[in-house]
Amino acid sequence: MSQYHFPPSFEGTWARLSQVAIHGAEYDSRERQPHPKCLEGTRVDLLNYIHRLLDNREQSRLIWLHGTAGVGKSAVAFTVAERMRSLKVTEETNVEKRLAGTFFFSRKHTERCTTGYFFATLVYQLASNFPSIRADVSKSIRDDPALLDPSKSLRVQVETLFLQPLRRLHLRLRGCQPLIFVVDALDECTSEFELADLILSLARVLREPDLPMTHILLTSRSESHICRAMQNEEVRSLVCEIPVTISGKGVGSIISLDGANVDNDIYIFLRHSFGQLGSRHPDFPQPSTEQLERLASRAGRRFIVASTMMMFINGEDNDPHDQLQLMLELTSELLPGTEVYKLYDCILSTCANPMRAYLHLSVVATLIDPLPISQISTLLGPGLGRDVETTLMQLRSVMDIPADSTLPVNIYHSSIRDYVSDASNCSLPQVHDMPSPHCLLAHSSFRLMMKDIPESTALLDAILQLKTQSYSIEHEAPHVLQYSLSFIIQPPEPLSVLSAILWLRRDRSSNSQSWLETVDGCAWLQTNEGKMWLLVTQTGRDWLLNTRAGKDWLVHGSGQEPNKVLPAIVPDPKTSTRQASAPPPTSEMLKKAPSTPILTPPSELVGTSHVCVPPSPHINQHTSWRSPSSPPFTPPLPQPSSPKPEIAVSHAGTSKKRWSDEHELDSDSSLEHVAPVPTKRSKRDRQSLQSETGESDKNTKK
Repeated sequence: MSQYHFPPSFEGTWARLSQVAIHGAEYDSRERQPHPKCLEGTRVDLLNYIHRLLDNREQSRLIWLHGTAGVGKSAVAFTVAERMRSLKVTEETNVEKRLAGTFFFSRKHTERCTTGYFFATLVYQLASNFPSIRADVSKSIRDDPALLDPSKSLRVQVETLFLQPLRRLHLRLRGCQPLIFVVDALDECTSEFELADLILSLARVLREPDLPMTHILLTSRSESHICRAMQNEEVRSLVCEIPVTISGKGVGSIISLDGANVDNDIYIFLRHSFGQLGSRHPDFPQPSTEQLERLASRAGRRFIVASTMMMFINGEDNDPHDQLQLMLELTSELLPGTEVYKLYDCILSTCANPMRAYLHLSVVATLIDPLPISQISTLLGPGLGRDVETTLMQLRSVMDIPADSTLPVNIYHSSIRDYVSDASNCSLPQVHDMPSPHCLLAHSSFRLMMKDIPESTALLDAILQLKTQSYSIEHEAPHVLQYSLSFIIQPPEPLSVLSAILWLRRDRSSNSQSWLETVDGCAWLQTNEGKMWLLVTQTGRDWLLNTRAGKDWLVHGSGQEPNKVLPAIVPDPKTSTRQASAPPPTSEMLKKAPSTPILTPPSELVGTSHVCVPPSPHINQHTSWRSPSSPPFTPPLPQPSSPKPEIAVSHAGTSKKRWSDEHELDSDSSLEHVAPVPTKRSKRDRQSLQSETGESDKNTKK
């Protein structure tokens, strides 16, 4: 490097690029330890085939190696990268290697599960390998510092940050061996759109005419969105796909990650691993050939199963011989792809409390950003978070637990995340009724957010805290929600507040309607918005008529016990045209066709002071709501009083239809807050009523 001299400004730009590049994404980073690697003598046919493709100088290629979880894709990617790192581009240099850059995606790390840092990371490695292009890279960054912003478009990053330095190497590397980039675990990128854009961008890079010969090895699971991206017209012709069928000496064979020869590779791996175990435990009897073959068969051609078996057998707190016997007892009659799940079941069953072990394992696997044990315990609280360290230590065969307690714990393999994503994957009966890890984390997070908040300000403060955690709530929403949630009776409890917020934000599916059975839900039903929902929306009517909770609410008077129902408030006949309460609705009346609606809003919604449902202490009886353009209210004829709670019924005409439509779209925009109706207004209402009656009589005569 001494032959290159850079200006002072270069050092600052290069340092900035070094800070933005994700060093944990490099194939040999400490963050990825222990590094999966193909044992010598294994994967021979597959590796030879990949190396032949990488040595081809005819055309730049995307080499796509794909397969199911746990078959060894990352180990192959690491082994290939290691080999390319050992090969020089030319015989005249000792610095420049064929490995131009690597990026190993990981869902466990926020900066490695996105494409935002992808090209900055690759160009940093490329310029580290070829010092002659560092000045060009630095100039591009000085000209446009936003290139290092992870939100910058891939198209701009590719053209300015990546392609320009590669073009500088074109003449210099003419006739040399191809450059190699290795990209592992595409399926760990959390955005399918980003990933499709990345694959297309890489294909366009390889189509550039003035670049050195370059191959890119990609590995992933065989997921549908990745397959679609590889079938893009601009990508398809560049892809060399593995598995692949090849012919040799008149016999066709398949090169893949889980071919027939993988059983022998796993046998070699197990024999090697038991040899290492024997060197640490001289008194440990080596398994027989027949036992090794049984273990290899149990693995189902998945290296993750074999390696997890060995970590379980080699556990520090148990007798290796006893652990080996447990592995040998695993049934061989397993469905393809379930071998690793059966193994995880076996490991959990050896824990002191399998249910708690499953719970803690599922939480660790679900966390986007890994946490230390102490923080996991705090997050889960004094109940679920009890004995986290003791429990996780029993799962060291599937989990990386650093000796330094301040460092985060993490799962070894993504198949564990698949395992805990659905409780049906686990055969232990204790876990089938457990809530999902996402529910546990959501509840725990809300509990921490609302902890120690004074009751007097709990609602607003909790919503303000929620605002900082959610991208879906607008800036003014906390104040709007404070008003909207004023019906809440009980002290705020995390799931109750969350359910109320989701309900008010129009998540009113059948799955959410159970909230209406809570104390706060019953209180909301007695607010103006709740009554409107019950009376003029189809979902509200369906809930009232077709659910047990709705029928109970109808029978017992707004969710109160019969002996506690307040009588209907009958307005003063001197100030209102309303002379008596309406009778309670019958099932036949409520089941009329929607085209002839019979449920009308409570009287306060149309400008009178009559209330036909028991009032709630949270509703202001001195105010009412009505539609800005609704016609005067037409009361029904007086009816005999009934001991049951009453709900006004009548035809509402087109105004009710308008309320229904507007309420479904935007309940706030269709209502205005008005004062109680004065006597003068009542007189005008009577005149309007008489006018309507006269028109009706004329029509009758006709």
